[in-house]
Amino acid sequence: MNRWESDPILTVEHLTMRFGGLVAIDDLSFSVGRGDITAIIGPNGAGKTTVFNCVTGFYKPTEGRIAIALDKADAETLERLTAGGQRMSEDRNILLLDRMPDFEIARDARVARTFQNIRLFGGMTVLENLFVAQHNKLMLASNYTIGGIFGLSRYRKGQDDALGRARYWLEQIDLIDRADDPAADLPYGAQRRLEIARAMCTGPKLLCLDEPAAGLNPRESAELNTLLRFIRDEHGISVLLIEHDMGVVMEISDHIVVLDYGEKISDGAADFVRHDPKVIAAYLGVEDEEVETPAEQGASG
Repeated sequence: MNRWESDPILTVEHLTMRFGGLVAIDDLSFSVGRGDITAIIGPNGAGKTTVFNCVTGFYKPTEGRIAIALDKADAETLERLTAGGQRMSEDRNILLLDRMPDFEIARDARVARTFQNIRLFGGMTVLENLFVAQHNKLMLASNYTIGGIFGLSRYRKGQDDALGRARYWLEQIDLIDRADDPAADLPYGAQRRLEIARAMCTGPKLLCLDEPAAGLNPRESAELNTLLRFIRDEHGISVLLIEHDMGVVMEISDHIVVLDYGEKISDGAADFVRHDPKVIAAYLGVEDEEVETPAEQGASG
């Protein structure tokens, strides 16, 4: 059985999002497997970013349930939380994201996100951008500035840990030699990798990436693929991404969900989705019955 079925970290059930009379997402259900790279794809206007905004708390869904299980899911606990109107289990393992504000989703559910448009602090150095991502941890370590003012040992340890984490990710994205350069001075592809490294410095369990390959050349796309595989394979982080670059999607994704006009039209492994007539129809802009299935193509040949 696939991980998105047997051990999901994120479960989206019957998600609907309406904006007035417009139905942007219509009764969508899918799961993200623990330790998987899951891609959401579809033509422009399919509702991909709306799904991301619901998962990360920027939108509150009109209907549906979005649950994350930081460790093994427990269906009985999930149903009890749903019925009881609660947001998370006592052990903070299962959390209902549709009931939580965005800052709690980032802090308690450990969901990190990047955006389609790069949102680095361009005037800060590369290293400072990674320190900003660890602001909450440093504030706790300093007892909300007092420890920092007096140089208490707890704060010094927290600062050393933050520096070590930042250096580690700078090495992984090959930017350690540019740690003191302004982030705005980096090439575009390096800025993309830095944004992902900054998200990783928050210690996420689920990393949500909105079109990370947008604007990248083939070499930069290959570097991105290597980084995402490293995050999955070496750190066990689950990745949920929106992407238009089908080369990136098909090469690295364990699981692909395809949307069209807010509805799911395909859901499975890359090879299954690649040959699904409904997916071909959606991308070619033709009706399903006009697209031959692989079996029909073989028969006609």
